[in-house]
Amino acid sequence: MVLGPKTEAGSGFVVDVFRGTGSPRDRAMEPLYQQTHKQVHEIQSHMGRLETSDKESLHLVENEIQARIDQIFSSLERLEILSSKEPPNKRQNAKLRVDQLKYDVQHLQTALRNFQHRRYAREQQERQREELLARTFTTNDSDTTIPMDESLQFNSSLQKVHHGMDDLIGGGHSILEGLRAQRMTLKGTQKKILDIANTLGLSNTVMRLIEKRAFQDKYLMIGGMLLTCVIMFLVVQYLT
Repeated sequence: MVLGPKTEAGSGFVVDVFRGTGSPRDRAMEPLYQQTHKQVHEIQSHMGRLETSDKESLHLVENEIQARIDQIFSSLERLEILSSKEPPNKRQNAKLRVDQLKYDVQHLQTALRNFQHRRYAREQQERQREELLARTFTTNDSDTTIPMDESLQFNSSLQKVHHGMDDLIGGGHSILEGLRAQRMTLKGTQKKILDIANTLGLSNTVMRLIEKRAFQDKYLMIGGMLLTCVIMFLVVQYLT
C-alpha cells in the first residue's frame, strides 16, 4: 500500500526538527511525534490482516484498526497545538511533518472504509444468493408467473395515450388553420380601414380648401363693395 513518501527517510529531519537540545516544548513534542509515527506504521502492517482474516475475526481486526486510527487522530490534534507553539524558525517544518502524518492517517482511514464497503457488498450478495438457492418454487408460484394482464393493461394504456396525443395534435392543427384564416381576414379588414382613412384624409383636405376659399371670397367681396362705394362718392363729388 502506497500512502505517500516514506517517513523513515526523513528521520534525520525529524531529529533536526525535534532535537532534544531545543526548548522544553521541543523535548515534549518529539516523543509524541515518534510514538504517532510508529503507530502509523503499525496500522500499515495491520491492514494486510484484513485480506487474510476469517469472517469470525474480521470484525475484531477492523475494530482494532479503527481504534488505533482514532487514537492517532487524537495525537495529531495535540501535535498541531504543539507545532503552532514552536519557534518561528522551526514552526513551518514542524507543521509539514504533522501534515504528512495526517495525510498518511487519512489514507489509512479511506482504505479501511473502502474495504468495509466491499465487504458489506460481498456479504449482501452472498445472502441474496443463499436466499435464492434456498427458495423452492411451485407451479402456481406468483413470482414465477408472467404478468400478462399487467402487460396487456399497460399496452392498452399506451394505445390510449397515443390516440389522445393524435387527437391533441389534430385539435392543435385545426386551431392553427383557424388562426391563419383569421389572419387573412384581419389583413383584408386592415386594408379597407387604410383605404377609408385615405379617403377621409382627402375629403378633409378638400373641405379645408373650400373653407379657406370661402374666407378669401368674403374679404374680396367686402373690399369690392368698399371700392365701389369710394368710386361712386368720387364721381358724385367731382361731377356734380
